[in-house]
This record gives sequence, C-alpha cells and structure tokens, in this order.
Amino acid sequence: MNAAKPPKHARLNASMFHRIPFPYSVSMTSLFDRPTRKETTEHLNEPLAARMRPRTLDEFWGQEHILAKGRLLRRAIEADQLSSVIFYGPPGTGKTTLARIIANTTKSKFLSINAVLAGVKDIRDAIDSAKQNFGLIGRKSILFVDEVHRFNKSQQDALLPWVENGTITLIGATTENPYFEVNKALVSRSRIFQLLSLTETDLRGIVMQALRDPDRGYGLLNVTMREEALAHLVNVANGDARALLNALELAVTTTPMDENGQIEITLAVAEESIQQRAILYDKEGDAHFDTISAFIKSIRGSDPDAALYWLARMVQAGESPNFIFRRLLISACEDIGLADPQAVSVVESCAQAFDRIGLPEGRYHLAHATLYLATAPKSNSSMAFFDALSVVQKESSYEVPNPLKDASRDKDGLGHGQGYLYPHAYRDHWVAQQYLPDGLQGRIFYHPTNMGYEATIAEKVIQNREAQLALTEERRDDDTSTSEERWIGRTFDGGAARAQAIREEIFQAARLSPNARVLDINAASGLLTFEALRQCPDGGVFSLVTPSQTAENFRKLMEQKPEIERAVIRSVDDFSPQSILAFEDIAFDAIIGRNFLHLTDDLPDLLCAVQKMLSPDGHAAFTNILPGSMPRISALIDSSKHLDSNLTQAWKNAEEQLLRSEQGSQFTFTSLENAAKIAHLNARLRRLEFDGTMTITPSVFSHWFSHNASKPSYIDKLELHLSKESCDSITQWAHLFLRNQTVAWPSVIAMIAW
Repeated sequence: MNAAKPPKHARLNASMFHRIPFPYSVSMTSLFDRPTRKETTEHLNEPLAARMRPRTLDEFWGQEHILAKGRLLRRAIEADQLSSVIFYGPPGTGKTTLARIIANTTKSKFLSINAVLAGVKDIRDAIDSAKQNFGLIGRKSILFVDEVHRFNKSQQDALLPWVENGTITLIGATTENPYFEVNKALVSRSRIFQLLSLTETDLRGIVMQALRDPDRGYGLLNVTMREEALAHLVNVANGDARALLNALELAVTTTPMDENGQIEITLAVAEESIQQRAILYDKEGDAHFDTISAFIKSIRGSDPDAALYWLARMVQAGESPNFIFRRLLISACEDIGLADPQAVSVVESCAQAFDRIGLPEGRYHLAHATLYLATAPKSNSSMAFFDALSVVQKESSYEVPNPLKDASRDKDGLGHGQGYLYPHAYRDHWVAQQYLPDGLQGRIFYHPTNMGYEATIAEKVIQNREAQLALTEERRDDDTSTSEERWIGRTFDGGAARAQAIREEIFQAARLSPNARVLDINAASGLLTFEALRQCPDGGVFSLVTPSQTAENFRKLMEQKPEIERAVIRSVDDFSPQSILAFEDIAFDAIIGRNFLHLTDDLPDLLCAVQKMLSPDGHAAFTNILPGSMPRISALIDSSKHLDSNLTQAWKNAEEQLLRSEQGSQFTFTSLENAAKIAHLNARLRRLEFDGTMTITPSVFSHWFSHNASKPSYIDKLELHLSKESCDSITQWAHLFLRNQTVAWPSVIAMIAW
C-alpha cells in the first residue's frame, strides 16, 4: 500500500522532528554542555528571544555574507584575533548576539556597556578596568558598546585614545549608519560590518530551532504549527528574529492544550500574536532617509505602483504628512518642472486640502499628489539654476552689459541703458540682443526637454538661441585671429534683424528641398546652419568653422539636438580653396555662407572649389561685408567746428590708410564680379544696403580710444600715421562730442548666387 500523503499542516512536534527536512544544520549542545534543571528553570523565566539567543557561531542564523566558513569575520572570531569593529544593521538581526558569541569565545576580558544608559563616568570605569587588567596580567579587554550611536561626540571622543593605543578593542553595535552617526575617527579605526535583515529561510529555521530545543525552547511540548500560521509569522516579522520569537512565545503560551496535550498554532492564533508588521522606520535614521529616497526615485522613474508602496510604508510608520508634501513639492519642480507646469499647483492644492481635512481622509490627497507626479512627464531642466550658481561661485564677477543697466539714474552721465531694445516694440514681442555678460556669451544653462509642455517651448528657445548666437558672432572681437580684427566698430553685418534679412536672401537663392545636402561655410554664427536643418529634415547639413570660442559655443548648441538631427561640423584652419574641400567626397545640392570671401587671397580659385563640390543642379549663395563701405569714425564728428582743418584732413587720410592695410580691404564689389567671370560662373551679384544706428556706449568708446598693449585699438593704430599729440586731441574731442551718442551706422553687403 502506498503511504498516505501527510496533511499540509503536519505537526512540528519533537517526536517527529527528525522527519522534517531542514535547510540548515543546527548544532545541538552535547550532553556535557546541557544546562542543569535549575539552570533550565532560570532560563524559562526569560523571554523566549533571550533564551534562544545563539551561543556559538554554528547556532547563529543568517549573515552568511560575513559569517560563512572562510569569511574574514568568522576567521577573526574563531582565531580570537578580532580588531575593533562596528556592527551595523536593523533591529533583530543579531548585533548584540554576535557580540555575546565573541565574549564566549575570546580569551580577552569582555566589558559591556549600553550607550543609552552609560555616561562618561561609565566609560572611564571601563577603561580603568581594562588598563588594570592589562597592567596586572597582560590580558587584553574587549569593550562592547550597544547603541554606540547614542553616545554624543564627547563620549565617543573619550573612547578614541584607548582604541588608538590598543588598551581596548571596541565592538560597537548600531542601527544607524556609522558613517554619519559615529565619530569619523572611531570609524576610521574600526572595520564596519553591515548585518542584513534575516531572510524567510533564516526565520523559518529560527522557529524550528525554538520548537525543537528541549531546554531553551518548546521541545518538551507537543506543539503543532500549521504552515499558513508559520508563513504569517515569518512574513509579518519582516526580517526581525526578536519580533518573530516574541510572537511565537505569545502564541504558544496563550494557546491551551487540547485533550491530547497538543498546542495547535493556527492562522488565527498567529494573527492574534503578531497583528501588525514590524515596520523598520526611524524618523531620524537611515530607514527614514532610505524610504523617502525610494519614494522620490519611484516618482522620478514614473512608477506609480512603487511610489504608492513607499508612500504607504511612510504613512503606516507614522511619517509626518507635512514632510511628505514638502518632498512632493520639491519633486514637482526638480523632476517634473516645465514638462508639466501645473504639477506644483496640484501638489500645493493637495497639501492645502490635507491641512483642512486631516487624517485619515487626507490620505486620498497624499495618494492623488503622488500619482499625479508619478504619471506626469518628466524634466529636470530646472537644475540649470545650479549650473549658473556654480559659475557665479567659481568664476570672476562679470559686468552687467551697458544696455541692461538701470537708465533711471545714470543715463545722461554714463550712458547706462543706452542701446537697450524694448522687446514689446518688435514682432512676437522678442528681439535678439545681448543679455549675458561679455565673458559668458554663448554659455548655455537651460536645456529644455521634449517632454510634455516643455516640448512646445523647446523649439522656440532653441531658435532664440540661434539668433542670439548669430548676434554674438557679429559683435565678437576675435582675440585669436588678428586677421579678422574689426578696428572700426563692433559689427560687420549689423544687428540680428539685419542678419535675419540676409538669411532670407540666401535661402531664397539656395532653393532648398527637404532632402537637400547643404554645406555652410563659416558657420560658427549658426544663423544659416540651424535654418538649413529646419528646411532640410530629410537631407544633411554640413558646417565648416575655424577654431574659436564662437565655434565652441556653436558646437555646444548643436549638441542639444538629437544626434541624428545634428549638422556634421568640421574645423579648418582657414577658408582657402584647399580647406573648403574638406567635404569634397559629397556632391552638395546647396553651398551657402557668410563673411568668408574677403579672407582668401585667391577668390577665383575659391569660387571654383565651391563649384567643384556642387551637384549638377546645385546652387550657391554667399554674402559678404564690403569693408570699404564701412562707416568712418572721422565722419561721425563735425570736426570742422572743433579741430584744426589740417588735423581733420590728416585724420581722414590716416583712416583710409588703415582701411587699406586691413586684410580683406581689396575685396570689393568689382573684385567679386571679376572673380566670378574668371571662374566662368553664370552668377547673379547684388548690392544689399541696410540702414542702422549704433550707440557709442562707454565700452564701445573704450574699445576704440583706449590704449591696449596686447591688441592695438583704433587709436593705437591711428598713432602709426599721426603724432601722439594729434591722437590725444582726437580722443579729447571724441570724448566730448561722440561718447554716449547714437549715430547712423549703415552697412553694405555684397551677395553672389548661381
């Protein structure tokens, strides 16, 4: 006959325990080690958790990661070679028990104090005892300090010298992170061992050990434990052996025997014995910070299920709702931000509603705010503030640009505020102008994402930056390239509105299709490249730049785009016919560019090189400032009324000589026409004229008329053709009649297309 299958709730009594498979071997005390009946009776007066405390490492459950055979800590204990250690872990994981096992195995004198009850006097008494013990018989001492984190700094400092000189070996036990709660000097002289919550297998083994032990546990009783009852006790104990044994003791001692002398632990009994899970949560400790961290990270990771779980953990443990709402308000801006600008309003409304309603109904509002944030689109773009703060803290203080200064006080005397463009006076209530200090032009802090509402503003922000970058390039004096020094003024093509008009002319001539391949020469301003990317989403855009800070800013701005949508950027030393052939393996549908034609000594060859890279149906369109048409500073002052006529004429002559000496001065509309003919191009040439104004702010005036040893200014160069006295007179009169004035500043642009 086949043996009958045992019922699921097979009894776990001593008489049949040998038939129960057990996952771990448990060392039984030998006959000689078994305590006497008197000792057993005394033990029975102690709680079960105290009676069942392991006495040897073989009886110790869990912590295999530090106590398994061959592990460092086990070897040190067994060899009695333990150095100072700190045991760190949740309650009920065996920290104090491990210290007692060490006390039973060591030849050193074992001293024990509890930091909750002990003071400096107790520490001194323990140290004196250790010193006497070592001095008299040469025996070392181990000092066990339970709850060591409860010692204040002075108490911990009192231990330090004796740990340092080896008078005592310290064993500390703490439920708090020792790296934060224990004196750093003590931590540095101790080895930290973290004890983990016991596993389900560990807890089941502890229950079985208690049920089978005839001396310290219930081995002499006929106890039956149903599987569902055991599972409930283990589950609710939550890794805490002490809580588990306390529940088991309550279940056994409060359950009467039946007529057969059996004590049956059912699920109902187990539920009565341990009604609520022992939640590890100290509002000032690691569990507090770890749980709120898990909560916020779950929201950031858009996992509403995990967020609700960690919220429930905190609410069940009695965490302050005000603290939870505070962290939710932070997350609404840190993790959601402009992807959903309403997030912070929703959380604030829930917090106000909670204040009005309170618990328990207020839990709906906690859950509502949590779910809103967990399911909202995410953006951490507000972190840009801390990038800006880092610049403020680490870099030198930059001067406020003159147009942004307050004009209500110093407009007349110092010209503050002059040159400011009022955005509301322009289309779309926006105009490109400089807002960052000179030393931070092109620096990017805010990185908009493509999530939620922020995606709707990202493209506008990027387009505005492109225009700002173009304006920056027009106004930049390139310190790394003396061949491009702009000695007369701070612009080539003028302001952003002028640049945008030029861009429209170029793209109209380029005749781009969505899949066109476009090359932008001298692309660092970004004015043409970014527009080409928009007009040719299915094609490819390539950019040539020379090394400069503006080019670096251009690269950084380009990196904000997805990699597949970026232009291919290559750096060349100059824009000679040989250099622009960097992409000669590609037949371009359009080649465009600005302000590079005057930089070559062989313009016909440059145009031929461009033609060579074009596809048969390709188009080219370029614009370039005509240096000879640039305004003359000498024409800005009615010098006949203030300067000697001879000096006036000498000034004008010197200025013309300066113009002719600058690189590109030979570039004229006529020279461009001739180059096109030599290159056999059927090109269209146009002269584009733009009116404009310039405010001679103090910084512009200083740029022109202040001496500069590292980079000659306008007046420095003028002294090459005039006497110092003449230049001083010019500077003096310019200071009186030019400074802070707004003057006409037109420009003439040459455009060629074919």
